[in-house]
Amino acid sequence: MERIVQENAPWIRSVIYGMTGRRDLVDDVAQQVWISVWRRIADLQDPGRLRSWLYSIARNAAIDALDAERRRPRAVPVEERQPAADDQGGKGPVSVLESREVGAALQRAIESLPAIYREPFVLRHLENWSYAEIGAALGLIEDTVETRLVRARRLLREALEGRV
Repeated sequence: MERIVQENAPWIRSVIYGMTGRRDLVDDVAQQVWISVWRRIADLQDPGRLRSWLYSIARNAAIDALDAERRRPRAVPVEERQPAADDQGGKGPVSVLESREVGAALQRAIESLPAIYREPFVLRHLENWSYAEIGAALGLIEDTVETRLVRARRLLREALEGRV
């Protein structure tokens, strides 16, 4: 179990962030994921499907956390959403502001995608999964994965038109 956690913890954290877009939720959701994994490790029948199994647990935990957060809204401190200006590699203030605005617009656009398009998009473009891996994790054939990715890109392009 310890080896599974060590090898997959960074990836699980990025899956959670990709699903929620909220850094403030990552630690709590990751903890829930590892508790679920510990409780259900005996349910994993095919060790070759470990990543798909972990993904489904992380996905469900992220969805549960978002549902809970929607029922209990709270303000997210600005420091948690934006990097400090010192971390911008010496760019000028206008350039830093433009980069932040573009990044924020893209993040909002990704978050606004319906889940059936957002999930494969995040897995493909933020996690670098293959179509086969995405299909296995989401229970889809590769053609459906490709169709959903095309639709996600089109929706993002439409959402960002004139903003970026």
